[in-house]
Amino acid sequence: MQDYDEVTAFLGQWGHFQQSVFVLLCASVLPNGFGAFSLIFLTDVPSHHCLVPNINMTEDWHQAIIPVEVVNGKLELSRCRRYRLDVVRNLSAQGYVPGQDINLTNLEQEQCVDGWSYSKDVYHSTIVSEFDLVCTEEWKQPFTSTIYFLGVLVGSFFSGQLSDRFGRKPVLFVTMAIQTVFTFAQIFSPSWAVFCILLFISGLGQISNYVSAFVLGTEIFTGNVRVLFSSMGVCLAFAFGFMMLPLFAYFLRDWKSLLLGLSVPGLLYIPLWWLIPESPRWLLSQGRVEEAEDIVKYAAKKNKVEPPQVIFEDFNLPADKTQAKELHSIFSLLRTTNIRNTSFILCLVWFSLSTGYFGLSLNTSRLHADPFISCFISAAVEVPAYISSWLALRYLRRQLSVICVLLLGGVSLYFIQLVPRGLSYLSIALEMLGKFGITTGTALMFAYTAELYPTVVRNTATGMCTTVSRVGSCIAPFLLKLGEYFKYLPYIILGTLAVVSAFAAVFLPESFGQPLPQTIEQMHKRERIKCSFITRKGHSKPVTLFESQL
Repeated sequence: MQDYDEVTAFLGQWGHFQQSVFVLLCASVLPNGFGAFSLIFLTDVPSHHCLVPNINMTEDWHQAIIPVEVVNGKLELSRCRRYRLDVVRNLSAQGYVPGQDINLTNLEQEQCVDGWSYSKDVYHSTIVSEFDLVCTEEWKQPFTSTIYFLGVLVGSFFSGQLSDRFGRKPVLFVTMAIQTVFTFAQIFSPSWAVFCILLFISGLGQISNYVSAFVLGTEIFTGNVRVLFSSMGVCLAFAFGFMMLPLFAYFLRDWKSLLLGLSVPGLLYIPLWWLIPESPRWLLSQGRVEEAEDIVKYAAKKNKVEPPQVIFEDFNLPADKTQAKELHSIFSLLRTTNIRNTSFILCLVWFSLSTGYFGLSLNTSRLHADPFISCFISAAVEVPAYISSWLALRYLRRQLSVICVLLLGGVSLYFIQLVPRGLSYLSIALEMLGKFGITTGTALMFAYTAELYPTVVRNTATGMCTTVSRVGSCIAPFLLKLGEYFKYLPYIILGTLAVVSAFAAVFLPESFGQPLPQTIEQMHKRERIKCSFITRKGHSKPVTLFESQL
């Protein structure tokens, strides 16, 4: 079988064809950035306390009817209880003054039987205030995010296999449509349960769209352009979309208006169906040589170069056609011990990175008093992270890069608990440094995983890894809740996962400077990489070598 990069070298790496596809695929990723973290604002909890109906009582009793509690060392009005309304009304009618004639600590309390009063200083409404997800229903706040990420998990699992079976382009646009339509449909949710069902379906298309666009670009581009796209291209597009989210949320303070603003841009992507091509690599893997040649010839025309009469001549052999049509599934990733071990390690690394990334991203409301500024800071940190990942992918070994950023992220999160209480900005800096390392690692793993697996299972493998990683994103909202019992516990858990994954990554193969494998056999040949300290002849001290066991 011919090497695709060599056969299509006449196109060049950065012609008009590659430039247009690069821009369009990056544009398709923008909605993923502001869609993935819209829950930061949709599920944010406004200040609230028990609703006090309009009844005859003095102003002093109106102000004193909500008990004062100590929360994290500060006095705050109770969110879930009030003094019994009938008792307060009788005391007010008798002329008693709260705090003078009556000791409030002795009064009987009750739950918010009349509902809650929500502050509108920051938001006009969120789903928390819309469906009263507070007090006894507080568990629904993180569970809403978990339901969304469960949808992302299921979508990641099936979209990878569907993309390998039916093509990158159809799955890309179907998942974009699902994300857009069901984000819009959430506006009409009459209850929290209906909202969650629609949110789950919306999640099916969320990261599935991202992965399909990523794999499509990885297979169309070659050389340095492929590295640029897989590290900076789609990742920066995602980050810019994330940075747009607080802008949407700032001007659209109502949760329904926010969902409408996030869904409408999806309509702009309909014309892209006629502008983005299918992956020629995937077409060749399916034995559809003529269609692949048509796309490459179209690319040659746009780049103003002359293509050969027959581009993929070796693919005309019947044996190759038969092999190309061989069906592969997720079980192909477990076929041999070497490939299976690599898949398990990649899943662990992806899980740790996803748990850390979404945990720190969803934690933005605690960084600053203004949630819009907090969200922007968290998003802006991703820009230098993705630039760093691009530089690392271009000049450094994949394995070394992944190990270093995992250790950077893990150690930074460990140090947060050592910061004195008065240096809150240092804690924020360490948390953002941890997110920088984890975000850089996430960008590296997309490219690293795509380079390790062959064309016939590349999207299935990427989908499998993202599926496992979404388990981490599902538990991230509840992981943050542990901070209510011990402030630093979430950071300790996330740091431990990152450090353990760094040591596991030592046993991964190296793909730096090697062509993308086309078959599982090619992947198997370079699968075992031994990292050892040995002494070469002519050297007086040990050196680290990465030896390929063929």
